[in-house]
Amino acid sequence: MRAIVMHNIGGPEVLKLQTVPKPTPTEGEVRIRIKSFGLNRSEVFTRQGDSPGVTFPRILGIEATGIVDEALDSGFKAGEVVVTAMGGMGRSFDGGYAEYTAVPVDQVRRVDATAAFGPDRPVPWDILGALPELMQTAWGSLFTSLALSPSDRLLVRGGTTSVGLAAAALARLHGISVTVTTRNPARVEFLRGLGIDDVIIDGGSILAEVQKRAPFGKILELVGVTTLNDSLQCAAPGGTVCMTGIAGNKWTFDQFTPMGSIPTSVKLTTYTSTTEAVLKTPIEEIARDLVTGKIHLPIKTFPMEKIVEAHRLMEENGALAKIVMIV
Repeated sequence: MRAIVMHNIGGPEVLKLQTVPKPTPTEGEVRIRIKSFGLNRSEVFTRQGDSPGVTFPRILGIEATGIVDEALDSGFKAGEVVVTAMGGMGRSFDGGYAEYTAVPVDQVRRVDATAAFGPDRPVPWDILGALPELMQTAWGSLFTSLALSPSDRLLVRGGTTSVGLAAAALARLHGISVTVTTRNPARVEFLRGLGIDDVIIDGGSILAEVQKRAPFGKILELVGVTTLNDSLQCAAPGGTVCMTGIAGNKWTFDQFTPMGSIPTSVKLTTYTSTTEAVLKTPIEEIARDLVTGKIHLPIKTFPMEKIVEAHRLMEENGALAKIVMIV
C-alpha cells in the first residue's frame, strides 16, 4: 500500500510517500481502507518532535475515514463506511496517512453516508473526511465544556483556525450570537462571507474591544496560553472560558497565578479530544447540514502526493479551511 512515512523529526519534507506492507489486523482490530483523512495541528507537533514516546518510522494521522476492509469477529462488515480517531493513532501505532490502517474495534464508528439524500447520493469523502476529529473537538468544546445554550453570547479566540471556523458555524446553526478574532485584518471579509458579522482584530489584547460590546458568557480559547490571561479578563461575571487549542504554538505558562489571572466567579475549563467523543458526536447530522448548506465550513483538499505542501500550509496557518487529504 501507499503510505506517508516519517523517519525522523523535522519540517514538512520529512513526510515521504512510500510503498509499505498493508497492516494485518489482529483480534479486536478492524482494517479500514482509507478514502480520506483530515490534517490536524497535533500532527505538526508530532512531526516537530513534541509528542513524547513516538518512535520512528511512523505513519502519522490521528483520524481516518473509509470503508471496512477486514473485520474478523469485530461485529463490523466489509464495505461499511466508518470513521476513527485518537486512541493512539499516529503516535502509539501507525495512523491515517495511508491507504489502509488497522485500529482497535472500540474506536471505530459506523457512519450512514446516505442519511442526507439516500443511497444514490452519499456524502462525499471530502466532507466525511473533515468531520471525525474537527467536529468532535468543536462540538465537545461548545456543548460539553462550555455547555453552550441559545441565550449565550460566544467569543471564539482564533476564529480562522479550522476548529474556530467549525465552532462558529455550529454555534450560529443553534442561533447563538458569535464574535470571532483574527490577527489579520485582511481576513475580516472572508469571515463575514461565512456569515460572521462581528470580528475583532487581535493584537494580543482584545479587552478594550470586548468592553465596547455586551459581556461574553462563553469564550472558546483556541490560541492558547499566549492569550488565555487576556481571554479570562474578557469573560462576563459567572462566565466560562474553555481552552481547546494551542495555535499560538506554546504549551505552558511562564508564570500563572490563578488568583490574579482568573477573575472572581469566572470559570476556566479545557477540552481534550477522546475516542469516546468521536463515537458520540452527531456526525450524520453535521454531514447533512454541511451538504445542505446549513453549515458553512471551508474544506481544502489535496491528493496524498501533496502532503508536504498541505503540511506546510497548515503549519503556516494559511489554509483558512479544514485540510482533507483524498486517498
